[in-house]
Amino acid sequence: MEKDLLNPDHHPLHTIQKEKAIIFILAALQFLHILDFVIMMPLGPVFKESFKITASQFGLLVASYTLSAGFFGLIGTFFLDRFDRKPALLIVYFGFALGTLLCAFAPTFNTLIIARVVAGGFGGAIGTLVLSIIGDIIPIFRRGKATGIVMSAFSLASVIGIPIGLSLANKFGWHSPFLGLAALSFLLLPIAYKVLPNIRVHLDNKNLDESKWASIRAVFTRKSHYFSFAFMSMLMFGGFTIIPFLAPFLVSNVGMTKEQLPYLYFFGGLFTFFTSRYIGILSDRYGKYNTYAVLAILAVIPVSIITTLGKTPLAVTLTITTVFMIIVSGRMVPAFALVTSSVEPKIRGSFMSFNSAIQQFASALASILAGYILTEETGGELVNFEIVGMIAVFCLLFSVYLASKITIPSDGHAVKR
Repeated sequence: MEKDLLNPDHHPLHTIQKEKAIIFILAALQFLHILDFVIMMPLGPVFKESFKITASQFGLLVASYTLSAGFFGLIGTFFLDRFDRKPALLIVYFGFALGTLLCAFAPTFNTLIIARVVAGGFGGAIGTLVLSIIGDIIPIFRRGKATGIVMSAFSLASVIGIPIGLSLANKFGWHSPFLGLAALSFLLLPIAYKVLPNIRVHLDNKNLDESKWASIRAVFTRKSHYFSFAFMSMLMFGGFTIIPFLAPFLVSNVGMTKEQLPYLYFFGGLFTFFTSRYIGILSDRYGKYNTYAVLAILAVIPVSIITTLGKTPLAVTLTITTVFMIIVSGRMVPAFALVTSSVEPKIRGSFMSFNSAIQQFASALASILAGYILTEETGGELVNFEIVGMIAVFCLLFSVYLASKITIPSDGHAVKR
């Protein structure tokens, strides 16, 4: 049955149902993993107040997770393709859950950074393995839709997770959201163990006489891969120069209160929950590159507006931020589907692991850079956010060019998508 599941030419009804169950579990794993990361952004004002830290220190707190994820992603490049995807995913998810539990009990700013390093070290591999599994078991003509479903975990995290997390933080302190996440992560592990099949298609496709370094050489010696790496860097800079500081900026500059922040993520997540999946369908219908290019260019508008906002009524602010989330998060769906499809299964784990490391390093660098560009006035207002916005706009436009250079293998030949 599992063999049929991984064969795109044989999909009986019971196998399709199994495929849907797997995608649901992958989306659930992704939901908790993403929520652990994104909950840091709206908690920015809380952390600044609790630890008496500056914008640059908060940027470092966010970056500690992604830097760790990037470093361990590099290590994963050398061994992820040597193992069955199922045990690999379950092991790193256990480590991630343990790291999140450490965050819940971190007493100081420094110990919280250490806990975030642990969570990020394991968490960085989760997205790699989830996308690799999608690439292994989902035919390319349905891969955009499947990626859209899994990526909608970000929307659910915004609609459900962040408002609940903020409510818990306001009532019981910032430790409580991480405690809840750790508990849910541990509860999901046995369910994932039961539902996920052993996934060895990447191992079955390997030449038994092939050196263990062959897949590593393939990742680093193919020119087309470097466009994917550069594209991922610009993709992250186009969002993470802004996203970590959006909540602090809206509170200090635009006039939102900390109590109103859940509305920001609720409406943004509610809309993107539906639009992400629809964008995935459009990616399959009109091409992943074409869909990404349109969204990236459109993203220039909300990025330019949101980074130059002054005091603004709540309804207008929520409209702008919702459009921002729909487009900026929506472009990730065709982007990840494009990158996942650009490499053959036997080296997909190593490729995606290194690509994930690039993604994490770029996110960390974007957060750190924006943190140092931003300065805080005496009244608490953040200055120079418009400069950060200009950097994001350049990265968005340049990423369109880089995406056009990514190729997708087809019948032994590379074709542009």
